[in-house]
Amino acid sequence: MLRVYPALEDDLFIRLFHKGARSQWTASDMPWDIPLQFNPQQARALAHMLTPVYLGEQSAMIGASAALPQMAMSGETSAQIYLASFLMDEARHFEVLTRFYQRIQEDPLSVRQMPEMLRYHHRLRQGDRVDWVWGILISDIFAKNFYQMFARSSPDALFGKLSARILLDESRHQAFAEHYLKRAVPHLPRDRMTALIGLRDDLLQTMDDMHARLRDEADRLNLDGREFLDRLRAEIEQKARRIGIAEPPSEDNNDSRHRVFGGFGQQVKTAVKDLSEKFQAITARHCDTCFVALLCQTRLIAAARC
Repeated sequence: MLRVYPALEDDLFIRLFHKGARSQWTASDMPWDIPLQFNPQQARALAHMLTPVYLGEQSAMIGASAALPQMAMSGETSAQIYLASFLMDEARHFEVLTRFYQRIQEDPLSVRQMPEMLRYHHRLRQGDRVDWVWGILISDIFAKNFYQMFARSSPDALFGKLSARILLDESRHQAFAEHYLKRAVPHLPRDRMTALIGLRDDLLQTMDDMHARLRDEADRLNLDGREFLDRLRAEIEQKARRIGIAEPPSEDNNDSRHRVFGGFGQQVKTAVKDLSEKFQAITARHCDTCFVALLCQTRLIAAARC
């Protein structure tokens, strides 16, 4: 119920709101005339690789506008106030990245060129405010790791400086999401916990698919996409444990596959996917005797597929 005079707790959300309000900046504050430090091929590759992050900033802005009234109706006043500053941050990131595309005279990829982006955007908007905060935490961890690569590797270049400024906002976003989920997760039933884990897996799978499509662009920028995703996955798992989002116990305790792959199943699945991609162009005359076919028939790979 919407209250005229709701209770307002002076908590971490309010402190984050104050911190964000004191550190506002706009696109007009950025040094747009400094060198790009990219050749034309690298600039185009960056424009393509930046596309999922660019859409992610828009998705976050749209999603926050839907989550904010849910928090207001639930009496989460301080979270509601913080989210107003979150909207400002995402609007600023969206404007800054749009102007960056104009500066380098390149376009982001379209949904037709990378349809996984639409699936990612749609998945983030499913569920209630708790689902959204968990999804946005995953998305923000992805964005943070992406921006960090350029803030560290090219701090004097234009995109490196843009990344460094955006990272200040992303640190507040992650602090909000982690604290919000720590309060909400202990009260969730098991089926909701399972749904959160499913959301994580869906988003990570979509990121894997986008990585496969952007592999050539990553190579042009001398970036190791697989290392990036492995680091991302490890950080998300660390956050999940800290928040209290845990894998549900197996329904079948006698299933040896769950015993063998507990904690390692996803890494094996990732390895299988990479192997499949590397050998997808190979056609063997005697498939039943080639090394790849023998590997695919092993119990190890059969279990990882499940």
